[in-house]
Amino acid sequence: MKTHVSAFGTRRTQRTNAIVLLSLVTSIVGTGVATAIVGGFRINLTPSEPLGLWRILTPDRPVAPGDLVFICPPQTTVMREARQRGYLRSGTCPGGVAPLIKTVVGVAGQHVEIGAGVTIDGRPIPFSDLAERDGNGRPMTPFSGGVVPDESVFLHSPFRSSYDSRYFGPLPASGILGMAQPVLTYAP
Repeated sequence: MKTHVSAFGTRRTQRTNAIVLLSLVTSIVGTGVATAIVGGFRINLTPSEPLGLWRILTPDRPVAPGDLVFICPPQTTVMREARQRGYLRSGTCPGGVAPLIKTVVGVAGQHVEIGAGVTIDGRPIPFSDLAERDGNGRPMTPFSGGVVPDESVFLHSPFRSSYDSRYFGPLPASGILGMAQPVLTYAP
């Protein structure tokens, strides 16, 4: 039986080399991703904030309105439904979802009103108009409003289609991973 020999060796040798190379590349990429996650780096692929590489910084003070944060959503009925609808991506937070990047617009004790848009303590939040339906035509149910509970934050993104506290309400501040710092981002 003849074995085909090319300039690079036998087919079996080529296949073995390809498997070794693929394993090496997979190992390098996996190690890089793991190092980035442990080092506090995340990649944002959602339009709620600029696309690209972000870093999670440990806050040196309590979060305040205006802070851009990474936060893990709690495992609630609302968040499970959001996951089923495709609003939340896969990631490292409990429940297997990715952390959200959102701006804190309300903290404990502040009063939130939801109408055509959001107001916090009577101050309108820019770009906070609500969507009646999502991108697939499904109805969106807004948060009913009220006082932000103790140890909670109300979150917002100026991106109209963002899934934020306009719909799911305040989240526990204990889910905050840290401040969001852009490293290499692009805003389309």
